Amino acid sequence: MKLLSKIVLLCLVSAIFSGFGFSEKPVEDDHEVAEFNEIDYRKLVTRADLVYDKPVSLGQAGMPLGNGRMGSMIWTSPTSLKMQINRVDVFGINSETNSFPRRHTDYANGCGYVDINLVDYGEDIFTTPAFSQHLEVYDGLITTRGKDITTRALAWHERDVMAIEIDDRRDQPVPVNIDLRMLRFQMQFFYDGQTFKLAKEHAVKFQTNEHFVTSSLNIQDGHILLKQEFREGDHYNASAVAISIVGRESMARYFNELTVRLSTAPGKGRYTILIASASSFDPEEDIETKALEELKIAEKQDFEGLLASNKSWWHEYWSKAYIDLHSEDGQADFVEMNYTYFLYLMGASSRGDYPPRFINFIWSTTGDQAHWGSQFWWWNQSACHNPLLPTNRFELLDPLFNQYSKHYESYAKCARQQWGSKGIYIPESTFFDGFESLPEDIAAEMQDLYLVRKPWEERSERFMEYATPKLKHNSRWNWSGIGHYEQGHWVIVDKGKGPFGHVTHSLSATAKIAYLYWKRYEYTMDESWLRERAYPMIRGAVEFYRNFPNLKKDEHGKYNIYHVNYDEEVWDVQNSIEEMAAMHGITPLLIRASEILDLDKDMRPVWKEFLDNLAELPTNKLASDSLAMEPDFWICGIPPAREGNAEAANLEPAIFYDLLTAATKDKAMIRTGNNTYTKFYPQGVSDQSVPWGSDRSPVAAAHLGRGSDMKFLLPNQIISPAADQYFTDSFEPGILPNRITLQAQSAIDFERYGNNAHALHSALIQSAPPAPGEDPVIYVFPAWPVEWDAAFTLAARGAFLVSTSMKKGKIGFVKIESRAGGACRINNPWPAKKVDLYRSGKKAESISGTLVTFSTTPGEVVTIVPRGSKAPKQFIPVEDIR
Repeated sequence: MKLLSKIVLLCLVSAIFSGFGFSEKPVEDDHEVAEFNEIDYRKLVTRADLVYDKPVSLGQAGMPLGNGRMGSMIWTSPTSLKMQINRVDVFGINSETNSFPRRHTDYANGCGYVDINLVDYGEDIFTTPAFSQHLEVYDGLITTRGKDITTRALAWHERDVMAIEIDDRRDQPVPVNIDLRMLRFQMQFFYDGQTFKLAKEHAVKFQTNEHFVTSSLNIQDGHILLKQEFREGDHYNASAVAISIVGRESMARYFNELTVRLSTAPGKGRYTILIASASSFDPEEDIETKALEELKIAEKQDFEGLLASNKSWWHEYWSKAYIDLHSEDGQADFVEMNYTYFLYLMGASSRGDYPPRFINFIWSTTGDQAHWGSQFWWWNQSACHNPLLPTNRFELLDPLFNQYSKHYESYAKCARQQWGSKGIYIPESTFFDGFESLPEDIAAEMQDLYLVRKPWEERSERFMEYATPKLKHNSRWNWSGIGHYEQGHWVIVDKGKGPFGHVTHSLSATAKIAYLYWKRYEYTMDESWLRERAYPMIRGAVEFYRNFPNLKKDEHGKYNIYHVNYDEEVWDVQNSIEEMAAMHGITPLLIRASEILDLDKDMRPVWKEFLDNLAELPTNKLASDSLAMEPDFWICGIPPAREGNAEAANLEPAIFYDLLTAATKDKAMIRTGNNTYTKFYPQGVSDQSVPWGSDRSPVAAAHLGRGSDMKFLLPNQIISPAADQYFTDSFEPGILPNRITLQAQSAIDFERYGNNAHALHSALIQSAPPAPGEDPVIYVFPAWPVEWDAAFTLAARGAFLVSTSMKKGKIGFVKIESRAGGACRINNPWPAKKVDLYRSGKKAESISGTLVTFSTTPGEVVTIVPRGSKAPKQFIPVEDIR
């Protein structure tokens, strides 16, 4: 994509938020950064509110609401409030599916449509100028106002229930009809009298090859219900949505073949609509009863009681950490507002048994449409999970960790069957339940083909017959990504690259996920977590690489890896930087964890030999003599990498595993990192530099200490219309009024928010070791623009909570709260000065030097100030600290 000028981008944003009738909550002119001891969380968080003064035209542009497990966009038609209920734990298919050979045809998460029809015959109510809609992120509340009607909506954090309060003030109230609709409706013929029986039971059965989904409507005790059952082979999953009304008489009826309706008696005043949902993988569980039980619990409270409960949860959530930014041009304020909004999105979607999928999260609005399918793609998924640890909201990562730990044995079997290796293999794209178990003859042939031991042209008919019905977005079968039907049979089109596809031979997701487990340990110092959860993943990742059949020693005694991919564009390379960085980064962590836990002592020499003899990260000097004349920079891989990819080299592998951070002491690593970064921005970074949503170069800039670049990269990544290549002039731009972007016109995308938060954290604070596996050091403001004021409380490795501020380029005092005790290491924020340490409000010691190291006890708070300054009791303006 060509880089657009900032003027054009700002015009685009203006068109979205003004021309389309939407307005951001204005940033106050007198906004000053607040210090951490006097932070007004409501004032800070409210800056991220969404305010609409015109109805949206797309469901994807609605306002997001969720309790971490279930959720919906809230949008309107002129007469209705509209929703699609989604859950994180609804999966129509599992890893054994044979029914969706075409890409983008499988589905997940959707449960049902809900339309709250406020007008039957009469005047429209949700139209300008009477219309307004407001998402209050501090309270998790959406208020929608129309002509003489106001609705308030929340997603109750205690149970899987959403509540919508209706305040009807019309002079002549009319009945309100709540329609619960199926996501799919198609009349298909089934033998044995099923068609008649289904119609009689208000049910629709839909078949896709071997897969069946049955949607059925029901009425029980005045409640309306919609149940879905997904079946294929041994896979079963079901969902149910149940709706009731509190505070107004109502009547339930079947409205048509795909809709059940709950109608209220006409009347003025307030009443509450309750929408419950449930999901189960157990065919013996009565899923409708489970949803009704959720309703009955919620019915015992009025709307104000539910709201008070929710406020308590959200207020505690917001108080765990914060970032407060300000700059004269408003750009820092803009970054802060979007960061806070990102935290709202994660709090509203990532507290269930499974993580929200990177596409749509829990806010699908177009039924079963699922661009990129129902699987988890690590590159995209990681964008929103990599930045979560510094937020001090560790629970937001629990769904991700639980999913991967739960299916450890599946990943271990995959490593053995698919690659003939040990340990575990987690690919770039995977189902919620891991991998299907292969017949051993298929597994044996797959190994020979994928490891390039057997010519692709000699693959057997048996192998192709087995592969043909498999889902092509899955990493295992991604070489067959394109195809078409011929005479009713799906025919795979050979791309001419043999077993290589976009993500077939990308191995590094395993190491990246294991590394996140390690960081979770370092942020909490929870040794039980390290022993029970992190160590098996880290060990599994290293053992997979160490035993990988195409990892071989060369004539110099160095381990090289052959026939792997880099990213999705470079196939069949040697020593891909992704894989080499993974091995260099994850192996030291295994040795360190083994020492901490006193496990596998006999294996440490083996792992150390492996680490000491790994080939270096690939650079242009290793690729060709012609490139070697240029400054040393990392490339995707040694030939046969595609031409031109040296200039498209990605820093992400090096910055991911602590190979290149603010703490790095290896001068060659720093030099190569800077040279590689320059290849991204050969003209330098300016207001015309617009990183894509999936671009992690802003993170690299922060790791390289380029604070002057961050003032452009951070705001420009947010306003980058990350999917604009999918849109024509007649369609709305990629950025929607709810600040979310679209992919392929239907799928909601959150990547730019996660990557931007990752870069923002890295610019404000880094807690990283000089090299992987060593003791982390805290750096405050390692890459911060001096023109931007900032204050924050963020988590750091070593189980510390760090609070500090910078105003007009000067750092105030630093407060460090120790959760687990132990030594704290911090790079001196005032390198030319000694620092004084205060414990319990009393001066304890003075320390000089670049590295400040001191002991802590659990729960202790240590305040660090420049030598001679007084430690504040509560609050001192930054400008008064010298």
